[in-house]
Amino acid sequence: MHAFANHVPAVLLRLDRNPFHHGTLGAVRSLGRKGVEVHVVVEAGGGPVRRSRYLRAVHPGPVGGLDPETPQALLDCLLTVSERIGRPAVLVAMDDLSAIAVARIAPALDERYRIPHQPDGLPARVADKAELSRLCARWDIPHPETVIPASGAEASEAAWRLGLPVVAKWSRPWLLPAGEGLRSTTLLHSAAEARRLYERSARAGSRLLLQRFLPAGQDTDWFFHGAFARGGHPLLVGSGRKELSWPVRTGLTAVGRWLPDPAVEEAGLRIAERLGYQGILDLDFRRDERGCFRLVDFNPRPGAQFRLFTDTGGLDVVQAMYLDLTGQRVPTPSGGPGRVFVAENYALLAAVRGRRLPLAPRPARGRRLVRTRPGTRSRGPARPRPPAAPGTGS
Repeated sequence: MHAFANHVPAVLLRLDRNPFHHGTLGAVRSLGRKGVEVHVVVEAGGGPVRRSRYLRAVHPGPVGGLDPETPQALLDCLLTVSERIGRPAVLVAMDDLSAIAVARIAPALDERYRIPHQPDGLPARVADKAELSRLCARWDIPHPETVIPASGAEASEAAWRLGLPVVAKWSRPWLLPAGEGLRSTTLLHSAAEARRLYERSARAGSRLLLQRFLPAGQDTDWFFHGAFARGGHPLLVGSGRKELSWPVRTGLTAVGRWLPDPAVEEAGLRIAERLGYQGILDLDFRRDERGCFRLVDFNPRPGAQFRLFTDTGGLDVVQAMYLDLTGQRVPTPSGGPGRVFVAENYALLAAVRGRRLPLAPRPARGRRLVRTRPGTRSRGPARPRPPAAPGTGS
């Protein structure tokens, strides 16, 4: 086990409305098992994470919700939480909206929270699909061919040129209004659909992008997770393959495997270094028909499956970030590739819809299986547990 001083509390911030967000539950367990005093700030309800034995307290999110462009309500909320805790804490944003808003109010939180120091507005820039496309072109990082139309006619023409079906994305999905029926990503099957969707740009709050469709297959969807110190210095990184997703072929990782791939890792390390990125990131790649990995998404926060990337000493990206922000040495990671991650509720849905089982009942020799059960009930104070049997996880 790695040395780990747990004297600083941690606050996990999640403002999206997914009550079964297993990444937040995983972060509570990861830090709580190390003896860290863990608090969460969540929207109303909170889901199963509220019942974790490793959680000290749940705090409500900003009154009236959050406008990421004017996050004064979040600042007020976090200052109130800090007063309740009574001492500085590490702050970890668990979703894009939280990461973007926290970066905008970071100077006002300096004395209350330990936060990664990002260049001005960086989380919003990398989460913006249009800006990400420009960054990839500037730094020669493969990315799907992308068009940003300036009119309905241009959208229609671009759909034909890119080839149907075509992927449509809103550049700043966190601005999408509720109740309008707009989705962050849509697969369009005609030029007329592209024109009609463009005409809703004013309601969407950001620009429409059209991207060449990269078909999904058994070995096409990959991801890269990393925790970085100042200047993009890597603390813990890893690449993996998405073997099942929910929704099928388009959604979050239901079953993933830690598989080192030089092309994916080199791209992830290069973009973090050139951005001077500090903090945790989650990148999504898709392999095209020629075998080239193309970066399709940049999430400036932990991925929900971050516990897949846990070394033999138990170190993961959330723990690595906690150690770095509290002035502790982050040990050199040891082992880990070959682990399998299963989000059991989503894996079952994906397996049934995809008409195949997610994985064999037992992992192969030398590999570890990490299961996460977002609905597991866990009450009361933490109690000593016997050592886990070989091959089991969180």
